[in-house]
Amino acid sequence: MDDKFEEQNKLPELKLDAKQAQGFLSFFKTLPSDTRVVRFFDRRDYYTAHGNNATFIAKTYYHTTTALRQLGSGPGAISSVSVSRNMFETIARDLLLERTDHTLELYEGSGSNWRLVKTGTPGNLGSFEDILFANNEMQDSPVIVALVPNIRENGCVVGLGYVDLTKRMLGLTEFLDDSHFTNVESALVALGCKECLVPVESTKSSECRALQEVMARCGVMVTERKKSEFKGRDLVQDLGRLVKGSIEPVRDLVSGFELAPGALGSILCYAELLADENNYGNYTIRRYDLDSYMKLDSAAMRALNVLESKSDANKNFSLFGLMNRTCTAGMGKRLLHMWLKQPLLDVNEINCRLDLVQAFVEDAELRQGLRQHLKRISDVERLVRNLEKKRAGLVHIVKLYQSSIRLPYIKGALERYDGQFASLIKERYLDHLNYWTDDNHLNKFIGLVETSIDLDQLENGEYMISAAYDSNLSSLKNEQESLERQIHNLHKQTANDLDLAIDKLKLDKGPQFGHVFRITKKEEPKVRKKLNTQFIILETRKDGVKFTNTKLKKLGDQYQKIVEEYKNCQKELVARVVQTASSFSEVFEGIAVLLSELDVLLSFADLAANCPTPYTRPDITPPDVGDIVLEGSRHPCVEAQDWVNFIPNDCKLVRGKSWFQIITGPNMGGKSTFIRQVGVNILMAQVGSFVPCDKASISVRDCIFARVGAGDCQLRGVSTFMQEMLETASILKGATDKSLIIIDELGRGTSTYDGFGLAWAICEHIVDVIKGPTLFATHFHELTALANEYMDSDHSSNSAGIANYHVSAHIDSTNRKLTMLYKVEPGACDQSFGIHVAEFANFPESVVALAREKASELEDFSPASIITSDAKEATSKRKREFDSDDVSRGAARARQFLKDFSELPLDKIDMNQALQNLKELKTNLEKDATNNPWLQQFF
Repeated sequence: MDDKFEEQNKLPELKLDAKQAQGFLSFFKTLPSDTRVVRFFDRRDYYTAHGNNATFIAKTYYHTTTALRQLGSGPGAISSVSVSRNMFETIARDLLLERTDHTLELYEGSGSNWRLVKTGTPGNLGSFEDILFANNEMQDSPVIVALVPNIRENGCVVGLGYVDLTKRMLGLTEFLDDSHFTNVESALVALGCKECLVPVESTKSSECRALQEVMARCGVMVTERKKSEFKGRDLVQDLGRLVKGSIEPVRDLVSGFELAPGALGSILCYAELLADENNYGNYTIRRYDLDSYMKLDSAAMRALNVLESKSDANKNFSLFGLMNRTCTAGMGKRLLHMWLKQPLLDVNEINCRLDLVQAFVEDAELRQGLRQHLKRISDVERLVRNLEKKRAGLVHIVKLYQSSIRLPYIKGALERYDGQFASLIKERYLDHLNYWTDDNHLNKFIGLVETSIDLDQLENGEYMISAAYDSNLSSLKNEQESLERQIHNLHKQTANDLDLAIDKLKLDKGPQFGHVFRITKKEEPKVRKKLNTQFIILETRKDGVKFTNTKLKKLGDQYQKIVEEYKNCQKELVARVVQTASSFSEVFEGIAVLLSELDVLLSFADLAANCPTPYTRPDITPPDVGDIVLEGSRHPCVEAQDWVNFIPNDCKLVRGKSWFQIITGPNMGGKSTFIRQVGVNILMAQVGSFVPCDKASISVRDCIFARVGAGDCQLRGVSTFMQEMLETASILKGATDKSLIIIDELGRGTSTYDGFGLAWAICEHIVDVIKGPTLFATHFHELTALANEYMDSDHSSNSAGIANYHVSAHIDSTNRKLTMLYKVEPGACDQSFGIHVAEFANFPESVVALAREKASELEDFSPASIITSDAKEATSKRKREFDSDDVSRGAARARQFLKDFSELPLDKIDMNQALQNLKELKTNLEKDATNNPWLQQFF
């Protein structure tokens, strides 16, 4: 058993003689050095990689350098590694779909003669698509983006162009951005960009260093191109060839931009779209509007677990994995991927999706019937692309046919629906399906396939043109069958002549001799005399004796000739059928849009209806009216885990009352889950899905900003705290009153006082300047005084509404054990539970006891403690007896005193003047303290 396993996992052996090795080495050394390119060489039965590529593959995929072999000898030798075909597919998928930091090249040839046959990048999978998706569905459409940043006095104007090669779509836009390139980041996330072209000068500019950071955060491969490629001079003429329809709308669109045409021009050059005539007239172009969709940056995508990650324990860890119940082969998944990156802002369009989901939720028979039919639908988008690229064969035509004949069933199921949304379903789907499936469109294609392809042979796995389709093919087929009958009769006659049973005389057909007779060596002595006189012996081997005669040879030659003619005729007819089928591309593109949208909405409905606790339809209001109220809300991904019994919570972000919420409570108490679930619920609603709540009312948000969790980026020279500050800076620069802001544990990455000061200042800025709904989870319990300060002060934004909430926990008074209740309740948390959590983690009792002692000392420390021990004891006893209003007003006055003191111009006045000013400040503070017990303790 072990020997068999080792044999299966044995590396292919690179066998080259000295001359072949020398020839290959001379070629390999002529290749340009590029650290991002991984080059493979096709050795027919296996592949090889060499040099640094070999070391990279051995370490990354074989996890050992023992897989390396030396090719050549002496100082000119290079490291080499052999890769099986299965392993090559695995590596190609990882490099182009997962890592997105390398490009791939494949060479064919021998000796010193090799040629590049395939290239692929994360944005342009190119000819590797067939390898990457032979056994896997294509879940995402890779997009190439090009950027032209132009630094100006009032900010940076960015020209953006992009191409989606799967959907054959071009786009361009132009916008003003800030120093953090927040708009660029949200555009890269929304488009699903895998590769970005930038002028080489931009990568060296100090002003564009933040742009490089954005690319790194989004996992985008940066490709530097010469500045000369970013020109839009002939762009309209080039687009005239690629884009469907009239050139006038294209000219009008391009003329409205200054920098974007250059960006789009560089993409046409890089992707070599004009070099392939099959692209002509098959692309669409649009203006990409940043304000059409909710903006999501990479931090928000990570915080809300929107897309899948390699570290996910199961598919339900991510929102995509949970919501992906699509049935079509790839199309639905790609659309869901796009929708999750582009939540809607238009209330009417959101409600339109919700209406359709509601129809499918309420009618289980309709939902289940449609899903069963969609399971039979192939990846129409990719099949059509193969048609247009002239890479299609009969197998692709048949898959399109098999998808086409399901449409009447889908149409029939939709027609039977008579619920409250029947008119919407008719407008959105039935009218379009009726148009695409009439006799001038899809029915014509179905007729073409049924008359041209031999569908009866599909059961045998053969894809052939029907003989009845062409008179020449039919006559060749008849001749072939006639010769087969003659050969069969000759077989029976020869068996009689040799006095052998028909099963003893075999009729073989092979590439070397064509049709031959064969008998076993055991039978040969019985007919040896006749064999030597009447037949021609061709070969004697262990499996028997092969022989022929003039009649069989003549019939065999005729048969082979007819077969070749038949194959050539088939080939010509296949090309003609494929060419005719490609004229239906527009029909299938329209159908693909309908079916993929239907698939995703049915997926939403299936999720909403089949969860243990059903989802509910949210009420959607415009961004400038209404509140965000989620009653009994749950985190969809957390509640889907087998080991979780989820406790729902209410979230009421109400303008003027609780628009800004400070949430305190113990570690592991559920603060992070709560604030994330609010973001996830809002995102799901704006995608058009029902939400995991008992009841939900949502005011549309134009952006979700999230500062959740800390992770070092030390490979990029960014510490935990610096990363925290960069993400927070993006929020402060980019958020508006229509955004949702989620902040967790801000300021914990530095000293307590600095961290608290930053947290307080950021809270005030959000409340006073941004005024957007905010969930701010913190361990700084002192921040809860902010609510009282705003209630009592004359802040202009008092109407924002600051409210304190806490996640509840119970401490048993007898054994001091902590029990998490996971309920979010009004009011501030009055203590920290860090030491209790340490007990949960089984810290040694001595460590826990010392921690309690030191924490008590720090809590009791105050300036009064340096006077007398009695005063210290009294202060300690009074510590928690102050009224919360006294504390908040006193703290605000103390901060004012410190601010006034810090603003004294000590460097410009003498000592006496400074002391006089300080005395006045102290006198004023003492006066204010007469009515404030909390302040009195300091005098």
